[in-house]
Amino acid sequence: MDRDGESYVAMFETERRRGKVIVYRIFSVTLFAGIFSIWAYGFSNLFIIHGGAGQQQEHHGGGANKSYWVLWVVLFAAELWFGFYWILTQALRWNPVFRHPFNNRLSLRYGHSLPTVDVFVCTADPEIEPPMMVMNTVLSVMAYDYPSEKLSVYLSDDAASEITFYALLEASSFAKHWLPFCKRFNVEPRSPSAYFNSLSSFSTSSNDSVWTKELAHIKKMYQDMERRIEDATKSGKVPRDVRSKHKAFSQWDSFSSRRDHDTMLQILFHSKDAENSKDVEGSVMPTLVYLAREKRPQYPHHFKAGAMNSLIRVSSTISNGKIIMNVDCDMYSNNSESVRDALCFFMDEEKGHEIAYVQFPQYFLGITKNDLYGSDLRVISELEFHGADGCGGPLYIGSGCFHRREVLCGKKFSDQRKVVDWNSEDDGLFMEEEASLQKLEQESKALASCTYEHNTTWGTELGLVYGCAVEDVITGLSIQSKGWKSVYCNPKRKAFLGVAPNTLGQTLVQHKRWSEGQLQIAVSKYSPALYGYGKLSLGLQMACSTYNLWAPNCLATLCFSLLPSLCLLKGIPLFPKMSSPWFVPFAYVIVAETTYSLFEFLICGGTLKGWWNEQRMWLYKRTSSYFFAFMDTTLKLLGFSSDSGFIVTSKVAEEEVSQRYKEEVMEFGASSPMFTLLATLAMLNLFCFLGALMEALISEGGFVRVLEKMMLQIILCGVLVLINVPIYQGLFFRKDKGRLPTSVATKSTIFALSACVIFKALHLT
Repeated sequence: MDRDGESYVAMFETERRRGKVIVYRIFSVTLFAGIFSIWAYGFSNLFIIHGGAGQQQEHHGGGANKSYWVLWVVLFAAELWFGFYWILTQALRWNPVFRHPFNNRLSLRYGHSLPTVDVFVCTADPEIEPPMMVMNTVLSVMAYDYPSEKLSVYLSDDAASEITFYALLEASSFAKHWLPFCKRFNVEPRSPSAYFNSLSSFSTSSNDSVWTKELAHIKKMYQDMERRIEDATKSGKVPRDVRSKHKAFSQWDSFSSRRDHDTMLQILFHSKDAENSKDVEGSVMPTLVYLAREKRPQYPHHFKAGAMNSLIRVSSTISNGKIIMNVDCDMYSNNSESVRDALCFFMDEEKGHEIAYVQFPQYFLGITKNDLYGSDLRVISELEFHGADGCGGPLYIGSGCFHRREVLCGKKFSDQRKVVDWNSEDDGLFMEEEASLQKLEQESKALASCTYEHNTTWGTELGLVYGCAVEDVITGLSIQSKGWKSVYCNPKRKAFLGVAPNTLGQTLVQHKRWSEGQLQIAVSKYSPALYGYGKLSLGLQMACSTYNLWAPNCLATLCFSLLPSLCLLKGIPLFPKMSSPWFVPFAYVIVAETTYSLFEFLICGGTLKGWWNEQRMWLYKRTSSYFFAFMDTTLKLLGFSSDSGFIVTSKVAEEEVSQRYKEEVMEFGASSPMFTLLATLAMLNLFCFLGALMEALISEGGFVRVLEKMMLQIILCGVLVLINVPIYQGLFFRKDKGRLPTSVATKSTIFALSACVIFKALHLT
């Protein structure tokens, strides 16, 4: 029975696909048996090589000697790591759960007693996050299918750009027309740009003449707004008449730079300004607030985590919504029902009191059919996060996440507290009736001061946690370690759609930051393996560690990208020959894991070519992004400085770049240490493969003998050559601006050729 004496009705359903899970578990056991056999082979082989060359020759049929022992140690260590990492990934596949909210039950049960919701939109740079894109995100969340009087939207502008503020002024005027249009015609999606682009054609001959007329009117209003905002963005100046009309622009009179300015806060819509805060039909608008927190060079600002914590404090005085949702400025709402979907989890009478946050997946707009750069993170979104949910809850990934305010403010979980009054009258801590809007703004500004957090627990116990490049993930771990649970909601209609990188360089830099932040967590006090011991389930510890250990994967991957190919060139067998019984586990693991990887990708909605692109990006990220992330983190731990600052991924693309991306032509362009490393590895494998092929053809035993002895190395080296075809094209065959620079071609060729010649010439005794 629930608190009203009525029978309990679940607000969401949890589905467990037991049949498929059992089949997978059986398969994974057989795969582990193969991995264990490979470990046994490697372990025994170390002693054979160390013990005598004669025994080693019998084992392999080769002519290597004791001096190669170090190669086997390195290779065996890499095999151990890959096997260990594979075991960790099983936590994400052994018990996936799928959540289905019933928001129709939510409406019937709670009606008008829904909680207040605060939405945070964060932007950091108007040059790479265009104001027009940001405004589309703001408008999409303002138009949620939710009572406007219970919805508040905050825009955090960490660049303190008056152009962004001007754009918000324009968007607020347009919103008075856009929100009624969305509700009247049940528009989806509610980002104006996305909605207009989704219309196959704009025709005035539609049967619905009212809709046609309204659409023409609202579309013209949007285009006029877009033109004004883009004109201001290009000129870098707010129109003089607008600036003189709005006193709020006086806040920029004392502006020095992005890192040195006062708090700038403006409440555009609020119930205290009732006349101005109504749409064209007289309905109440959601509260709308602009915030640029104070920054000074001598005080750390903690990037996005600092912006979020300022928003948490400022919103507590203005609206104090019991639920906080944050979204990146490039992630517009694609589903107007998302708020209600999330509330189904929080407001469930039996299980809702355990849930700290509801995480929606991040999907991206404009991804090519075969996802050239693996940007969609398809398997993570469609499978792995469901597996993490089955272990106790997904990670907090920084966008598209709904939180309980009280949890972000440090409240620990208590199983005794099942009844939550979602409609208590505590909205706005300082909102006395007699307080004016101007006074409310002034009181709120103090909470965004750069000195406010001094000698407080903000950034440790309160708000988002500081000190990590992925502040979202570490915050989620901290919350889960306090006893709270999280859930993953992945509805058929995607809740959010964002902008993905459309060049290889942007993708690698993004993953460098992510993997570096994840490794920082692994070596910090918040490590799931240590901090989470006894607080998180073993499965969740393993699941989190899967992502925390992205960066160290670079070492084993580099080992397998270099050693087998170089040893192939020199004629040194590293794996069992085809006639050996030990060949079977190697062949089984390779075939079974590859087949399952392809199957997994296809059932998640991918294509065959998309899977191949995913394997390429898997290799590129591990040998460049993860390597530099690993080196930067290691240098930091040793006390050396390293370049690990926050990098905002550009959301602006040149027309030629966009066209090549649509054609699925890999974009290189500028020179980069990452590109030099990738090109060197690609050239080295090409030289080794061609060199080994030539020697096999002219050798006494012929190609068949070499194939028998070194089959696995030939396959591995050949696959590495095939997967690097886009790099060879970029180095030597392409003429467009997206090719690899000549300097990279020269350096990589010299480095790779030198490595091959030196290794080939080594006389190991």
